[in-house]
Amino acid sequence: MSGASLRAALASRVVVADGAMGTMLQAQDPTLEDFEQLEGCNEVLNVTRPDIVRTVHEAYFSVGVDCVETNTFGANLAALAEYDIAERNFELSEAGARIAREVADEFGARDGRQRWVLGSMGPGTKLPTLGHITYGKIRDAYQTNAEGLLTGGADALLVETTQDLLQTKAAVLGARRALDALGADVPVIVSVTVEATGTMLLGSEIGAALTALEPLGIDMIGLNCATGPAEMSEHLRHLARNARIPLSCMPNAGLPVLTKDGAHYPLGAPELADAQENFVREYGLSLVGGCCGTTPEHLRQVVERVRGTAVTERRPQPEAGAASLYQTVPFRQDTAYMAIGERTNANGSKKFREAMLEARWDDCVEMARDQIREGAHMLDLCVDY
Repeated sequence: MSGASLRAALASRVVVADGAMGTMLQAQDPTLEDFEQLEGCNEVLNVTRPDIVRTVHEAYFSVGVDCVETNTFGANLAALAEYDIAERNFELSEAGARIAREVADEFGARDGRQRWVLGSMGPGTKLPTLGHITYGKIRDAYQTNAEGLLTGGADALLVETTQDLLQTKAAVLGARRALDALGADVPVIVSVTVEATGTMLLGSEIGAALTALEPLGIDMIGLNCATGPAEMSEHLRHLARNARIPLSCMPNAGLPVLTKDGAHYPLGAPELADAQENFVREYGLSLVGGCCGTTPEHLRQVVERVRGTAVTERRPQPEAGAASLYQTVPFRQDTAYMAIGERTNANGSKKFREAMLEARWDDCVEMARDQIREGAHMLDLCVDY
């Protein structure tokens, strides 16, 4: 693992990652036997057909990218459980990282230029905020996922395509626990997915994501998937103005167009390269790459434009605030005082404490609403009793 060298590179120059993986794996027509009868579970190919996975990494390194993502997007509890192989989380994560590590080291040995491996930690298919799965269960599974990636040689942990801030937090804390358990020190990168609607899947604005995630001690925040670069610009602008940490962007090749042959991504390689070059200059990105629909040719042209470019200096002016699931609220007083409602504190309100201990959640919520109606600007919610 070369976490220190990757951190140093990201602080000084633009680093280029790879593009889409799933489509390139499928293009090689793996058989049902290759999938061990688990059709569509790409992570199984790390064990049964590492040669196929290698060719994807080789294709991206051949066009000049600095780092590749592991074939572990679905190596998490929720996704693997759908195939009844949740117990193979560590095995598939470690195998995916090991393949990428071997290819990265081979390319590095040829020309002396260091290549890095980003350990992909995908969102899974269950959202804890909606009650699909418990927070503790996915946090612990993400720790297993991360331990496998680190054991296989990942230089960073990339919590990507996140749609639910509680799921994102579970992945980040799982990653942190894995680093502690193994005594490792590599960057933890978070890449959130903002839909064409302008928010994450559950309605979170980019400001809420930044306010909630930056204090977790992550090394970088950015955007990937769902849209092309055009739709990401406003959200990147917010991050550039407010984030204290480095930024990344890995867009799709435009918004997908549905055809009789499936989804088609319309953005060509020159257009993606134009957009990433502009983002690097305007928003001070440190890490760029591609997501769905992007190919080695897309990334070859991005490499030609931006790799090795010095990171544009940003002068962020972050504003302290608090976030709900949906939005960030700056600590800005529009009135002469800030009223904080304290009746939702189990240590200060007997009524709230009893309702909480008896699981009368509607009563708890109504107490909060009463304070808002009475003019509270913020609520002190404390259930630590």
